[in-house]
Amino acid sequence: MVAIRAEGLTKRYGSTLALDGLDLAIESGEVYGYLGPNGAGKTTTIRLLLGLHRPTAGRGELFGIDAWRDPVAAHRRVGYVAGEPYLWPALTSTETFVFLEHLHGSTDAAYRELLVERFQLDADKKVRALSKGNRQKVQLVAAFATRADLLVLDEPTSGLDPLMEVAFRQTVLEAKERGQTVFLSSHILSEVEALCDRVGILREGRLVDEGTLAQLRHLNAQTVEITFDGTPPDLGAVPGVRVVHAAGNAVRLEVTGSPQPLLAALAGRPVVTLTSREPSLEEIFLHHYDGSDHGDRG
Repeated sequence: MVAIRAEGLTKRYGSTLALDGLDLAIESGEVYGYLGPNGAGKTTTIRLLLGLHRPTAGRGELFGIDAWRDPVAAHRRVGYVAGEPYLWPALTSTETFVFLEHLHGSTDAAYRELLVERFQLDADKKVRALSKGNRQKVQLVAAFATRADLLVLDEPTSGLDPLMEVAFRQTVLEAKERGQTVFLSSHILSEVEALCDRVGILREGRLVDEGTLAQLRHLNAQTVEITFDGTPPDLGAVPGVRVVHAAGNAVRLEVTGSPQPLLAALAGRPVVTLTSREPSLEEIFLHHYDGSDHGDRG
């Protein structure tokens, strides 16, 4: 069954086009990474899918239910972590869990206690006394403890230290093993690369690339790194070759298509080392952005 479906999903805020005709289908049990810099439209997508904002055009569904038209039914199977942890400052973490349990309608109390320990959260402190990272932990524990069929996570590790990021990854993998669907909106590329079955890359409100990591790598250039015994030759004019970085006696290239023109250009040159590898997710991502952001849409 399709857990998330968007068809022509579009949102304008005045003259700003925040999301432009998004078509998306995420299967149940899939961990889907949704990538883009700040302002690309990731949070707008989530707000539309959850029925928090009204689409300008198109529709978004959760398990076949339009969340704008029937939010109560749509939210029954969803756990949500917002990008900013706005909670009730006068409540403790434990009181927050109880309140959210009543609000959502279900939780796995034993698993929640395990997560409290895993994320090293002092559940007796009032929210107002917690750092942003600890408030984020409250959201994470509450969402994962619902055992919801769909987890919608908007920049979920913002404010967490590296040890807690490891705890987060373990928890996502446990959700995946249980058959839960995870929609992970993030700009932490290593996190997405480690966890996700498929990845979508958003640019200026449009989905510009999508697929498994293997598919995305197949469609993108190979990365070739070469060191020379002396000054590197100018390889920028070689067909299918783009110079990404050059410093000292080393160059890093993107090679599209056959490597034969590059090999011909290197013949007789004083090559010390040459390595070729598939591009990382970061390199695929930067290929779409040319290393820069375009626009500022949330």
